[in-house]
Amino acid sequence: MRSRRPALFRKRQFEPIIIVTCVRWYFRFSLSLRDIKELMAERGLAVDHTTIWRWVQRYGPEIHRRLRGHLKPKSPTWHMDETFVRIAGRWLYLFRAVDGHGQTVDFYLSETRDREAAKCFLKKALANPDNRPPSVLARDGLRSYPAAIRELQGEGLMHRSCRHRTRRYANNRIESDHRSVKRRLRAMQGPRSIPTARRLLQGIEAVHMIRKGQVLGITRDNLLGHAWVFGALLGIR
Repeated sequence: MRSRRPALFRKRQFEPIIIVTCVRWYFRFSLSLRDIKELMAERGLAVDHTTIWRWVQRYGPEIHRRLRGHLKPKSPTWHMDETFVRIAGRWLYLFRAVDGHGQTVDFYLSETRDREAAKCFLKKALANPDNRPPSVLARDGLRSYPAAIRELQGEGLMHRSCRHRTRRYANNRIESDHRSVKRRLRAMQGPRSIPTARRLLQGIEAVHMIRKGQVLGITRDNLLGHAWVFGALLGIR
């Protein structure tokens, strides 16, 4: 029996549950498109890898957008760091932040590592309604951050009482958190353009947040709940 099809999946050849399963597997596990194609074939479904690729680019950003308002509040301590990612043969910078409990605060892909890039990242994180204003910023020695923070404080977007922490090992939490995202990007063998990379990162980060138990009512160890949340946010019950 065909399930009731949400508007987001109209005119799709396959059932929504199949699409959601393929998209979730691709973002969650170190699988290639052809790996997922083979897994579907073992279940009696002939799905082309290019079709899965179109699904990934369509529904990854959508699940990230729909997470807004469904996340647990973060602590006011932010651990910030930037890491290298290879996109279309170029090294770009992925700015990321987690709170004191390891929950993802926000992320930002940039072609530069200067004051403007740091400011754009912080501005994006501060504008996110799921985040509380930070009282402590744990960061590395990148000199772009202090200049960006001063500008944001001057614009009234950040409290002047916000403290900085640059001690050794203060950023171990965020550096460890980078690994899950970078491992997934490596398995994808690198996106071929920056817009594609941004769409993929939205899906990877969204699934990463679900896996860490950041969604309201779901714990980190509730694996069945993780799959349910992914489908429910896209309108599948």
